[in-house]
Amino acid sequence: MADFNKILTPGDVDNGIINVVIEIPAGSNNKIEWNREKAAFQLDRVEPKIFAKPTNYGFIPQTIDEDGDELDVLLITDEPLPTGIFLEANVISVMKFEDDGEVDDKIVAVPADDRNTGNAIKTMGDISKQTIDQITHHFSHYKDLKKPGSTIVKGWGEIEEAKTIIHQSIDRWNNK
Repeated sequence: MADFNKILTPGDVDNGIINVVIEIPAGSNNKIEWNREKAAFQLDRVEPKIFAKPTNYGFIPQTIDEDGDELDVLLITDEPLPTGIFLEANVISVMKFEDDGEVDDKIVAVPADDRNTGNAIKTMGDISKQTIDQITHHFSHYKDLKKPGSTIVKGWGEIEEAKTIIHQSIDRWNNK
């Protein structure tokens, strides 16, 4: 397996295009994480079925978020994408998120070439309220059985705020 942090860049962030590596397919309750030291995917844990991911979940290569991991991405698609693939995606938002008091923001993106939607999704305003509510509910409650109240969705940021967070995460990577 290739080391995504060596073969991929973060993307063309200034133009809102990022490279995303998929860790967890939408609908999965397996918490699969990229292990940076081993350059491999690792099953961290199996969550209860009621906490299956509402979106594909991945990361931007060559980034480090405030939590010390690669910067997370919520990739919205109609079908789940398999673990281990990568794609170019368009940034549409950032979910402002805290996990156990620690900033753990999630970049929200869609595939850069989505012929199914005709590339219609440009901002969070193009996402249904139902989908946003499902994502918010999931991240507000997915740790409730183990540590209730430890996760907080603080809101949704615009594309420019998302790009700023990505650039800060690239800087952390470059200064590690």
